[in-house]
Amino acid sequence: MATQKDSRRLRIKRSIRAKVSGTASKPRLSVFRSNTGVYAQIIDDVQGHTLAAVSTKELGLANGNVENAKQVGVKIAEKALAAGILAVVFDRNGYLYHGRVKAIADGAREGGLKF
Repeated sequence: MATQKDSRRLRIKRSIRAKVSGTASKPRLSVFRSNTGVYAQIIDDVQGHTLAAVSTKELGLANGNVENAKQVGVKIAEKALAAGILAVVFDRNGYLYHGRVKAIADGAREGGLKF
């Protein structure tokens, strides 16, 4: 059973996803954060394919703090640029644009992605 906090995030997520969609030319950068790590995916919603994905666990980082989240953002930007993706649409996935979510976005911008 979903908690009140989870149901609020899912409601916000549905509102965001109604407005944000990724295409082949401008895919969606989706962020997920858990208690133990942060995850970022670049998704083409038209075909339903994940083009690139990075997590703190994949990078071998101990936890999902703000510094490690920024490293995830830089790494997802490297993978995106290697795949020929220059611009993305940011999907905060119902989370507040603060802390780890903002750190991923800042890291991706530093890595060369355009939002």
